Amino acid sequence: MQQVASAPMTIVERLRAAGCVFAEEEAALLEEAATSPDHLEDLVTQRVNGLPLEHAVGWAMFCDQRIVVTRGVFVPRHRTELLVDLATDLKPDVIVDLCCGSGAVGAVLQHRFPAATVHAADIDPAAVACARQNLANVFEGDLFDALPAHLRGTIDVVVANVPYVPTGDIPFMPTEARDHEARVALDGGADGLEILRRVAAQAATWLRPGGHLLSETSERQAPAALAAFTAAGLAVKLVTSEDSNAVVGRR
Repeated sequence: MQQVASAPMTIVERLRAAGCVFAEEEAALLEEAATSPDHLEDLVTQRVNGLPLEHAVGWAMFCDQRIVVTRGVFVPRHRTELLVDLATDLKPDVIVDLCCGSGAVGAVLQHRFPAATVHAADIDPAAVACARQNLANVFEGDLFDALPAHLRGTIDVVVANVPYVPTGDIPFMPTEARDHEARVALDGGADGLEILRRVAAQAATWLRPGGHLLSETSERQAPAALAAFTAAGLAVKLVTSEDSNAVVGRR
């Protein structure tokens, strides 16, 4: 009996088989990003093999704004929008996006406050190169050391979405993050709070009187994060949403 060859799977079917929940939407975005049929096939294959959609198409939607995200750079998460909204409520004039990754936080705040002075910094050269496509005034270096000295004591708001995954938890993260985002953007040390403590300890020197430090944390880590802010001499509170927790310190 002659066998009839089965029809090749569509892009949607391939994405769905790979576990992509929103396969139809992803297929449309991949088709939009592709420059040729061969490029589309390459993007679909990489996505099926685990490449984050944002890295495949080259951007992420964050606070209703398209943010350029290059490969290997931390993809901005929806939960971090809480930090942006908290910063927005403060109506700042001088803003720093610390551990900026793609610069998503700074870019959105610059859009919301066009007259504000916004600076960003990251220790990862790839993140800095990416952030410079979204935002001016991006500096490479270790936390506050990367910033121009004239900002010392003048900053209204520091938004520091620091790495806060405990080192031992990284092997259990989703493969899209574990295998495709820089480890330096994820690893927060033994308890996940090593970098947050460093930021809290240095923040008072850089904030103006009455300035604020905002940082994201997990529910489990929140008590220790609050303690770190308090130890640094900051008046502190915890703000929660359905998606995340934010620690707010005020000088």
